Amino acid sequence: MREVKNEIKISGVIITFNEERNIKRCLKSLEYICDEIVVVDSYSTDRTKSICEQVDIRFIEHKFEGHIEQKNFALDQAQFDYVLSLDADEEISEALSQSILAVKSDCQHEAFKFNRFTNFCGQWIKHCGWYPDTKVRLWKKTLGRWGGTNPHDSVELQNIEPIHLKGDLNHYSYYTLSEFFERSLKYAHISAHAMNKQGRKAPLSKILGSTIFRFFKDYILNLGILDGLNGLIICGTNSHTTFVKYIYLRALNKGRQINE
Repeated sequence: MREVKNEIKISGVIITFNEERNIKRCLKSLEYICDEIVVVDSYSTDRTKSICEQVDIRFIEHKFEGHIEQKNFALDQAQFDYVLSLDADEEISEALSQSILAVKSDCQHEAFKFNRFTNFCGQWIKHCGWYPDTKVRLWKKTLGRWGGTNPHDSVELQNIEPIHLKGDLNHYSYYTLSEFFERSLKYAHISAHAMNKQGRKAPLSKILGSTIFRFFKDYILNLGILDGLNGLIICGTNSHTTFVKYIYLRALNKGRQINE
């Protein structure tokens, strides 16, 4: 008797805003894996929409109210039971594509995780706490939602353990140093507001301790030193971002306004 396989259909889900340099690569990596692709865009002002309209996807425009909120809205637009959620600057590698196709043809589990490999200004970063950077990105949509603290979202599953798949999720994070610095400060601003809403505090001991430990952890414990000059830049900037985040939080604790 022929073995009956547990075949599944997958909805690819992406959120975008001004991603004209990345979105085509991201979509192409999903075309042979997903049975539908849904892009939720927060009213891009570049060519993102026109690029998406050249391929067979569903393109939805929706006001951005936060990374977690936007990703959960996009999740709700998926019509199939399993979702594969990517950021626009990510790409499924060939090895990971084969792993996902194997799962798709005979699915035995309800959630899957894989390593994310980040390209920083043309260099693939192997340390600094940036690799393997394992993420849950494929799961049965009724068993998980996006949670965490903006802008650092993550998938929160309902009492199920994700299975690790072989292959990397390629992440083209930053093309220039100025982009990295600017986005780091933006994230510090967003994080401070989110932490303040949670009632978090920022005493001086927390500011100094967290800042120093962040650099020590990334550069020494996570071997950022082995990534050369870019490793030093990443670890130093991450430490500075931690410092700014808690300075912002301290200001908010005292009722002061902070501008992005």
